Amino acid sequence: MNGAVEDRSGTSTLLQALTGRVPARVPVWMMRQAGRYLPEYRALREKAGDFLTLCYTPEFATEVTLQPIRRFGFDAAILFSDILVVPHALGCDLRFEPGEGPRLSTVTSAADLAGLRETLDPARIGKVCEAVSAIRAQLPRDVALLGFCGAPWTVATYMVAGRGTDDQMPARLAAFRDPAFLEALIDRLVETSSAYLIAQLRAGADAVQIFDSWSGVLDPEQFRRWTIRPIGRMVRAVRAAIPGAKIIAFPKGASLAGLTELALATGVDAVGLDWTADRRGVRAALGGRCALQGNLDPLRLIAGGRALDEGIDALMADFRGASHIFNLGHGIRPETPIAHVEHMLKRLRG
Repeated sequence: MNGAVEDRSGTSTLLQALTGRVPARVPVWMMRQAGRYLPEYRALREKAGDFLTLCYTPEFATEVTLQPIRRFGFDAAILFSDILVVPHALGCDLRFEPGEGPRLSTVTSAADLAGLRETLDPARIGKVCEAVSAIRAQLPRDVALLGFCGAPWTVATYMVAGRGTDDQMPARLAAFRDPAFLEALIDRLVETSSAYLIAQLRAGADAVQIFDSWSGVLDPEQFRRWTIRPIGRMVRAVRAAIPGAKIIAFPKGASLAGLTELALATGVDAVGLDWTADRRGVRAALGGRCALQGNLDPLRLIAGGRALDEGIDALMADFRGASHIFNLGHGIRPETPIAHVEHMLKRLRG
């Protein structure tokens, strides 16, 4: 393959926003839009038997990805998978405990890291890319397909702790006590995660998003070291293989200064904002430099009614005239009423 990605920006409003344009209609998708709030997802999850089977079976992953597109007509589909596919493909044991989340074998030393693969297991990653190709083939031309991965820092926090914790203290302590080890782990993740995104783009993804779900626990200096610099290296690696690749970064919990520095230092095409972000401040700092994605509070979508309408209207007013992608400030929660999603789309689309 020559690394080229088909240009669908003439038909996709999301890709128009990622190229710096202001689409006639704001593009909308939701993080975790394929998931537990949908009855059709829950039925297929039961059929699959376990979460990893759902991720690694191309037919299942394709169907789950397409479900919210059929139901709601979002402007983008996002590949159904998980950020921990990368450590799993490096050789970590991985399982998902019902009601408790992921459990991994821990990586806490240079010796542990040496025991992992240097590259991703093609048998596992190949199944993901097979799903990407199948999804792209079945999507309407005007619906963009997003691939994704976890940012090196966020994935490293799970690998060090073996699970998610309240503030990811094990990885933060590793950063202070043994920075050489953590640097080596981050390096491995930069290289393999970049290769993973390149594979998704070559398989048919139109753009990719890098999720740094735990960047908000870092102080400014550590944010530069463990979030900005690794993501910048990934952006350069992906674009060296696929010039012009469209990349979104979502550093959850980042400050206004952190968001601004990340966008300018890495050259991403868009930054995702969580619901606490200062929208006007971000627009003043970055408007015209990159697209802005977000950032409705997911709890407003659960609450519905006036809280939802006021949140949508304020958000749209703050971003009117900007290159904006409407999204939530984090993933949609399982208890979200489907009727509220329908109402949100109706209000956005008039």
